Amino acid sequence: QVQLAESGGGSVQAGGSLKLSCTASGYIFGRCGMGGFRQAPGKARELVSSIRSDGTTVYADSVNGRFTISQDKGKNTANLQMNSLKTEDTAVYYCAAVRFYRGECLGYDYWGQGTQVTVSS
Repeated sequence: QVQLAESGGGSVQAGGSLKLSCTASGYIFGRCGMGGFRQAPGKARELVSSIRSDGTTVYADSVNGRFTISQDKGKNTANLQMNSLKTEDTAVYYCAAVRFYRGECLGYDYWGQGTQVTVSS
């Protein structure tokens, strides 16, 4: 059974930093990819950043240059370093892992429980 455990959320003032971590169990880390999503009140869940097994990263325009995603395959952990936080970054942040099935990497089928990030002005 795949489980994703998130940590590192909290409250911070605008301009501050937070680091989110996502540790996977029951999952072969690094075979497919991991993603970081967020959902603000009244808004749809959106992809913030993703990292593939080969280390290729993708960022939403809104966080590009401020957020950095990384992975530690030895620790089965993905990290999202968030710098220069803005009030509009306030949301529940989720990590997700891509399912590997019959030799293929499919969609984000495994999700963490979410962690709240609140940025105040």
